[in-house]
Amino acid sequence: MENEKDQHPSQRKDHRTDAFATKFVEKTASWQQKATRRAATKNDKSQPAGGLDETPIPNAPQGYTMKFTFHRANSLPMADLNSFSSDPYLYVQLNTYLPTRHKQDPSMRFRTPTIRKSTDPVWNCEWIVANIPSTGFKLKARIYDEDPADHDDRLGNVHLAVDSLHENWTGIKEQQCKVKKRMGSKRAYLIRGCAAMVNRNVEMSGNVVISVEMLGKTKVGNNGGRIWTVGPCAWSRHLSPMIGRLAGTKSPGQGKDGAKSERYNFQANQFQLAGPVPSPLYHRYVEFKPFIAGMFTATSLRGRILNRALHHQHSRIYNYDRTTLYGSFPSPSKNMALQFLNLVRYDHGGRIFTYVLTLDGMWRFTETGKEFGIDLLSKHTMHSDVNIYVAFAGEFFVRRLKSPNKEPFDSGQETHPAVEIGGRPPHDDPPSDPAFYALYIDNDSGTYRPHAKLLPLLKEFMQKNLPGLKIVTLDCGADAERMEKLKKEQRDKKKAEGKGTVVMQDDGSSLSSSDEEELEERMREYDEEEEGTTKKEKKKRTVKKQIKESKVAGWMHGDRVREKRESKEDVQEVDEKSQGEDGGGKQSNGELIQEEGEMVPKANGDVVDGNEKLRN
Repeated sequence: MENEKDQHPSQRKDHRTDAFATKFVEKTASWQQKATRRAATKNDKSQPAGGLDETPIPNAPQGYTMKFTFHRANSLPMADLNSFSSDPYLYVQLNTYLPTRHKQDPSMRFRTPTIRKSTDPVWNCEWIVANIPSTGFKLKARIYDEDPADHDDRLGNVHLAVDSLHENWTGIKEQQCKVKKRMGSKRAYLIRGCAAMVNRNVEMSGNVVISVEMLGKTKVGNNGGRIWTVGPCAWSRHLSPMIGRLAGTKSPGQGKDGAKSERYNFQANQFQLAGPVPSPLYHRYVEFKPFIAGMFTATSLRGRILNRALHHQHSRIYNYDRTTLYGSFPSPSKNMALQFLNLVRYDHGGRIFTYVLTLDGMWRFTETGKEFGIDLLSKHTMHSDVNIYVAFAGEFFVRRLKSPNKEPFDSGQETHPAVEIGGRPPHDDPPSDPAFYALYIDNDSGTYRPHAKLLPLLKEFMQKNLPGLKIVTLDCGADAERMEKLKKEQRDKKKAEGKGTVVMQDDGSSLSSSDEEELEERMREYDEEEEGTTKKEKKKRTVKKQIKESKVAGWMHGDRVREKRESKEDVQEVDEKSQGEDGGGKQSNGELIQEEGEMVPKANGDVVDGNEKLRN
């Protein structure tokens, strides 16, 4: 009788140690997988750790395609003391309970356009995400006030959680979600409180109105273990005269006396491509130096410093302000391919671009190269925002074809560059048919070292998103000689035509043309060879004082203040994600998604249709 329970284990009551035993078994399996990967890496001593990661996507049942609509907000705090208003936008993060390939996989993110000078903004932005599991999702929206001259103030957070989904789920129709003020800007809410004391119609608590609609089951194929962005395909062009000054890129302008001059400028681009990104496109940073791992994981002191510096560089280069141009397309189309050609200036200037393709299909690229004054613009680490995993990385350039009916390497096919083809820009409008152009894209990235065998998959993905455009892939290893010849022709054309972009920076810039001319004049005086005069020493002190009091110092100080204020919540999010990994790794994967909306704000505040092609 004493051993009756031992003979019938099913009759034994649950013990509190059972949960620990289950968790220990799962953790042991995770350790075994890591040990297997490390052993494989150790056996291959010819290559450092990193590069292509062939970890498969975890199996999961078919999910649902959902449409999130961010309608509007009301009674937001006033972050701008001058206008007693704000420039609000939403920065949304979507989490699900799908297991990830690695706990470092980034979450899905989305950004709405900025509404100027309003505490009751109306966005009406849609975000369509595929394969959300039946176990539901958690949506977190941070509300920010855009302030590129200093730092973006957080105005509060909004949370929306759904525990389960099924085919008869009715959705959410314009639900008002209360803004949580705990992490909001104290200064902004102080201004709001003072206004509420004067006017009884002013409310202290705001709301964000959100709708969620189920579009049906997702046709996943072999992608059941992840979610991805279906649409819209949003693009944005970021302009920065300060980075242009550092990089040495200029655009034509006009001085005070009407004489021709040049303005410093720099252009950073983002393009959301329609998913899913092919699952084999999955690359980890390469540990070619001992400090690289610490830089990506921010584990050592040196690594933390580099990690924060790269995050800061990314946020400055891809910073939104009043001059940022953006728009979207419902799905890949010919107009979408033309918009991409417009971002890269067609075949004008012999430009070469550095790019990164994230796991959720966000394509980031800037014109970079050895001739630029600052090397960080050529770093894939900066473009990826120090992401441990990306889909692909490398360089690309665009050439115009003489015959749209022939492939780029067909006999008799001429390209510009290197051949001069009549009717080319900037003297004439470029052809408006993508078939006249070829995109040459490679895997030349020392940071992630994408595998050459995946170039056909990359080509297929690009052809789907840029219909009509001819895609040519180049392997930086096997095609090194041909690739170097083509890039040399690009560089030679750039020297002949000039490396300045043709994008104009408007008066809403954080650094005006008059300020630039004045600063240039003072810097020339500062660099004069004459020494020893009192007047000269006074000018030197004036220049040093202006540099110390420049807006760059304000940016850095503002970012430090913001990071300290938000550090507690960010640490909590990392802990939650780590706990989710220990318990089964329940998180989503994806990456930043940018501006959306059928209407495209111009730099002067006007609005154009998102499918309109912007000319030089």
